[in-house]
Amino acid sequence: MRAGQPADRTKVMKFEHVLTAFLAEPWAIQREKLAVLADILVARAEGEKLFSTEFAAAVSDARSKEIAETDGNIAVIPVYGVLSNKMDLFSAMSGGTSYAGIKKQLHAALANEDVKAVVLDIDSPGGTVPGTEELSTEIRSLRGGDKPIVAQVNTLAASAAYWLASSADEVVVTPSGRAGSIGVYVAHDDVSAAMEKRGIKRTYISAGKYKTEGSEIEPLGDEALAHIQDGVNRSYERFVAAVAEGRGTTAGKVQDGYGQGRVFFADQLLDRGMVDRVATMDQTLERFGADTQPAYVRRVKARNQARAEAAHILSVKMAAGEDITIREFEHGIRGLMGLSKSEAEHAAKLYFKDSRGDLDADAARQAARLAELDRVLATARTFSINISK
Repeated sequence: MRAGQPADRTKVMKFEHVLTAFLAEPWAIQREKLAVLADILVARAEGEKLFSTEFAAAVSDARSKEIAETDGNIAVIPVYGVLSNKMDLFSAMSGGTSYAGIKKQLHAALANEDVKAVVLDIDSPGGTVPGTEELSTEIRSLRGGDKPIVAQVNTLAASAAYWLASSADEVVVTPSGRAGSIGVYVAHDDVSAAMEKRGIKRTYISAGKYKTEGSEIEPLGDEALAHIQDGVNRSYERFVAAVAEGRGTTAGKVQDGYGQGRVFFADQLLDRGMVDRVATMDQTLERFGADTQPAYVRRVKARNQARAEAAHILSVKMAAGEDITIREFEHGIRGLMGLSKSEAEHAAKLYFKDSRGDLDADAARQAARLAELDRVLATARTFSINISK
């Protein structure tokens, strides 16, 4: 069975109460992800052994070891997969994280004297509503201290995951990241027709007028629908209010400008004020003093950064008609054309007609090189180079 397609009710009719209870939970999660989880639940109900007990235990153990790793003086707390109030076997199999676990690790990180900053490493489609508001409120109550709490969207913070992220001191999204999906929903399955086809007629004997309201064995009535919708609306309003408080804006601006359930890419998130900056996880860690790269990689990046800056200086001065020194020209032309040191020196001789060096004896070849150099320099006068780190 593929994600998003209706389950085969003939096969899973005896498990419909499990699926109904699962879908009736208020969710702050991407719709397509919930469909996949429902399919996994049905497959498990059918007896398919998708994951062995040993594998599930290994996943849970690996997850516990990943939480609150430190990189230098920075605590990194993974917020991965489907989020739920407490971890269970299903959460482990779906690669999820519990709100209780996040809270515990956050407290431990802030209490650690060696930790100077906390980064929530978020890659999640969202999760259940219960527990999200409490953890979001807890994060807000802990921010603003000596140890900043940074939410790093790496690479998805949808729905409940963004609910949490918006409560941090700062929200950073990786360049290819996405976030948003501010909304809440539940699902109701009417399996009465399928049960009738199988010759099953179920009757609930209950006390309390609304005890069996929204039952899966009958169509959803208007009164029940209104009651469920009211609950969804309440959760959504609390979601919006929490995001507004976390981002320092109004509920109206969140409703109007934060997508009403849509997910946005990094540049759109920045434009809408949903994040504070665009940066990779490594860049965020480095900003707080972590050493994330080998020495050789740092040297290469530093060299290329220096060349870009030199090229920028050269292009700016040429565009402004300012005087340029031979050294500025040599460094700048290396950045613009990717020349070696000797090639840059020769280019400088051609450009300045430097009498201290011997020009190429081949006049035709020299003229061609000078023409190419003039072409590059003419282009350099018309554009600026991005040297942002």
